[in-house]
Parts: sequence; C-alpha cells; structure tokens
Amino acid sequence: MAEPQSLDPADWSGLRALGHRMLDDMFDHLAGVREGPVWRPMPDALRQDLRRPLPRGAMPPDAVYDDFRRLVLPYATGNLHPRFMGWVHGGGNPVGMLAELLAGGLNANLGGRDHAPIEIERQVIAWASEMLGFPAGASGVLVTGTSIANFIGVLVARSAALGPDVRRDGLSSAPLVAYTSAAAHGCLQRAMDMAGFGCDALRMIACDGQGRLRLDALSDRVADDYARGLRPFLLLGTAGTVDIGAIDDLAALADIAEAEDLWFHVDGAFGAVAALAPKLRPLLAGIERADSVAFDFHKWAQVPYDAGCIVVRDGARQLETFAAEARYLRRDQRGLAGGGVWPCDLGPDLSRGFRALKVWMTLSVYGADRIGAIAQQTCDLAATLAARVDREPALQLLAPVALNIVCFRFVAAEGDLDRLNADIVADLQESGIAAPSTTTVNGVLAIRAAIVNHRTNPADIAILVDAVLELGRKWSDALGRKEKAPGF
Repeated sequence: MAEPQSLDPADWSGLRALGHRMLDDMFDHLAGVREGPVWRPMPDALRQDLRRPLPRGAMPPDAVYDDFRRLVLPYATGNLHPRFMGWVHGGGNPVGMLAELLAGGLNANLGGRDHAPIEIERQVIAWASEMLGFPAGASGVLVTGTSIANFIGVLVARSAALGPDVRRDGLSSAPLVAYTSAAAHGCLQRAMDMAGFGCDALRMIACDGQGRLRLDALSDRVADDYARGLRPFLLLGTAGTVDIGAIDDLAALADIAEAEDLWFHVDGAFGAVAALAPKLRPLLAGIERADSVAFDFHKWAQVPYDAGCIVVRDGARQLETFAAEARYLRRDQRGLAGGGVWPCDLGPDLSRGFRALKVWMTLSVYGADRIGAIAQQTCDLAATLAARVDREPALQLLAPVALNIVCFRFVAAEGDLDRLNADIVADLQESGIAAPSTTTVNGVLAIRAAIVNHRTNPADIAILVDAVLELGRKWSDALGRKEKAPGF
C-alpha cells in the first residue's frame, strides 16, 4: 500500500514562519501604499516568466512566495492607492484582509447545511435589509458582485410575473419587457439576455439633465408597449450611475411600479451604501419600497473583493425562484443537514465561499456609522475637486456632481481635445501619479475621477488637478509645435 499522502507539512514551524512573514509584508504594503505608484505596467519579460507548464513536482513555499513578491505584488490593479480614481473600486481594509485569512483557514462551503458561517451570512443579510429599510421577512444572498446580483433580481422578477412554473415551462407567454435608464450599467442588458428575454426587451429610457431616468418618457413607453400587446413586468432603477453617479427619482419610480404592477428592482452597486450617511440618505428616498436591491460591499463599504449582495423584500419570491430538491441535498430536522433555508435555495451557486466573514468583521470593527462617514467624505472630496475645476480656466466641468464622481476635461488647447484628454489620462496612469479613467459625456471625452477609497484626502485631489494641468499644457505645447513645423 502506498504511503498515505497529506498536504499538511510534517513540521509546521517553517510554514508558520512563512505565514507570519507574509502577514507582516502585507501590513507593510498597506501601510506604505501611499508612497508607491498608483499603478505600473507589468513588463513583458515578467509576463513571460509566468507562462510556465503545469508544475508536476513540488516547489518550496518560500520560493513560490518570492515569485508572488516579484511577479504579482508590484503590478496589481492599484485600487489600494488613494489616487486610484478611475473606476468605482473600493480600497479594501486591513481587518477585511485578516478575515480572508480566517475564512481560508476554515474553508467553509456556504452552499448549505447547519453551521456558524451560514449564520454569519444571515446576519449580514439582516444588516443589509436594515440599511435599506426592508422588512424583517426580507431574504438575500452574497454573490460575486452586483452584475450577478442584478441577474438574480431579474430572475426573481420573472418568477413573480409568470409564476414558479416558468422554471419548467420557459418563456411561452406574451413577450415581457422591462425598463431602465439609458445611463444604466450594461450588466442589466446582459441579465435580460441571460434570463432568456433578450437585450431588446430592456427599454433604455432617456435621461434628464441630471442624468436621471425621465419619468415622462418612461410613462409614454409603458403605455406604448401595452398598446402593442406587450407585457411590462420590470422597472430597474439606478442608485449611482456608472458615468456620473446620478440617482434616479426612486420614490417616483416606486409609484409608477406600483401603479403599473411592475417589479421594482434597484441597481445600487455603490450608491446603496449612501443609506449609511445621514446627509446622503435622502437621495435614496424610495429605495425602501423596492422589491429587490443589488449592491456591492466591496465598493463604498470598503470590504475586500468580492462581496456583492442581493436583497429581496419578499423572501418567498426568492425561494420559489431558486429552491430545488435533490436527493443529495435532502434536509433533515436535526444534524448537519438541518438549518432551514440554505443559501443555495436563494441563488444559483451550490459551492460558495465564506465571503460573509469579511463583511461581518468590517461592519463589526468599524461600525456602519464610520462606513457612512467614509462615503460622505468621498462625496465631499468630489465637491472639492469640482470646485477646483471651476476655478481653473484651463479645465471644464462636464456633468453635475451628484455623489462622488467628477467628469471634467482640459480645454486650454486647440485641435482634438478628445485625443488630448485621453493622452493626459494615459500619462497619469503610466507615470503612477494617479489613475482616473475616461468616459463620454454629451458626446465628448471626459476625464472621470471616481473617489471611492477611504485613504483619499484633499492633498490627493490637489495632486491630481496639478498633474492634469501640467500634462495638458505639455501636450498643448507639443501639438502647437507640430502644427507649426514645416510640412504640416
């Protein structure tokens, strides 16, 4: 008989020492993140170094860790840095990092059964429901992110409209149609696609000057679809649009959904966490009336990736959308197979990691009030940035600042301003000074600064603007010399 195999070390002392070194190194990395570049491109030689055949033999753990330090750590996304402003990425937090270590040590499968990690997730969902103003009977589940959470919301709306038999019979009734803002995230169209309706079944309704869904245009389109023999069933509001951070009039949308008997779902990917900030909470008026809300803890709530969430007002609706009995998943009154409703009854995943622990520990250690204060702080910094842009003749503000996203551009130049501003952004990223992104606002390219990170402070705002001005003038001078050169 072959010698028994185990992945545990014969002597734990060496691996224990390496683990302590890893932890110390990551604390040092977090503590010094401000001093380093926001982002740096990974050299081609190092990319090639990663392209190795499947390892058949063993490598010493410390050698693999050295590869991590050399090949991975210096070339990460950059969203830990206070001047990462390109996309709505949270900055994580050190307590959440420790929670990931603990969750990995437990290696719990949160698909089902009766164990404490599932109770932690149920508590997190209860906290999310309280944050949103949902009733005690609400249900929910943690997922990878709002894209999947929105997909679950569409599926629950489908079951609510057609009954649970739709899971067996498929879409065989009159064509169902849904409605959302033209500024809504693209994942909503993908959700409609994956749910079997097709992207064209999602009506993209025009926005007003504040970037919010136009209520008059929505009412007209719903009436037109009814007249054509179609069946409106779903209204998707947005709390924090991806481009400029606008929040739809959720109370008015709730009124329309109630009057037209539509399922009202809110995509609150980052904006839903504004409910924790007293000054921002009124902007979400009406979200408590939604049938379902999707959002991310890994954005404004600063939980490490990934930690998306879907909450459904009527838990029975979510249960009838996903619950499935299988012999090997049989529930018992007692023992490990007990525990009531399992998370796999509320979403598509059977195997699920313990992502709830980092949410639970983050909220427990820092408190919801402090998370709300961070959200407010980022909005205040966005207002500071917008005010600085307004004071600079070389810069132009391109959209209202509803929350924490500022869209602007450098305008003190002749020629192709879209190209110039794209070059400014690329230079900022490649220099490591800052990492904004670009978007299009009213047909022109904008520098988009999404301020999400809890580490960002007013000095970072000043550094960003000063660098934009310097680079803008450099590119403007270069373009001027090029136009004056012979042969041009």
